[in-house]
Amino acid sequence: MSPRDRTARLAGLLYLLVVLIAPYRLIYVPSSLFVDDNAAATVANIATHEMLFRLGLAADLVCGALQAFMVLALYRLLGEVNRRHGIAMLLLGGALVPALYFFNVVNDAAALLLVHGGNALAAFDPAQRAALATLFLHLHGQTVGAAEWLWGLWLFPLALLVLRSGFLPRLFGYGLILNGLAYAIQSLAWALRPDWQDTLSSLLGPLQFVEVLFMLWLLAMGARRGFRRLHDDAPTPAGA
Repeated sequence: MSPRDRTARLAGLLYLLVVLIAPYRLIYVPSSLFVDDNAAATVANIATHEMLFRLGLAADLVCGALQAFMVLALYRLLGEVNRRHGIAMLLLGGALVPALYFFNVVNDAAALLLVHGGNALAAFDPAQRAALATLFLHLHGQTVGAAEWLWGLWLFPLALLVLRSGFLPRLFGYGLILNGLAYAIQSLAWALRPDWQDTLSSLLGPLQFVEVLFMLWLLAMGARRGFRRLHDDAPTPAGA
């Protein structure tokens, strides 16, 4: 197995871990603990199942770190194809996306402090603390809506690198562009027309599986020039 092949498989493995872990806080915790329009019940559920909620904090921390290392692996794999696109991918996907994961941990930590109360929060009665805790939980969800913009943007330089690589299927490049557009459109809907979000999620959701297919390809197949034949087998000069 070549060094490039090993790097591709490592990136695919880290990608897989992000895909498996991220839904815990994104989907499982809210569906298990949060009660719509009932702050008191939500706070009671968090207090009763605190470890389940704390695992959500841990999941976001782990996903942030995995995302950073995964993009670093992709940069090692694809950075020489085009330096400018590689740096853009590294900045958007390897720095800004993890930063939002870590920021969202603070929202959940604040909610947990309000659930516990204590002397520092003695000025607030239980109903006020529950309302504030729910506010921070909503901020977590709103941050996810904003993060979708970055989830989409970092896929564009990745797609361009895949298209120009010569050792990954070109089809994934076009698919990742569509995947990125799907995230970007959903984020704009979150900002401008929240009432469209459910409809757009249903329509654009299938496009977001391109990332999953790309991840599985990297993990199972690696990166070998035999997948594509180019007239010029050499990588594009850096900065071209």
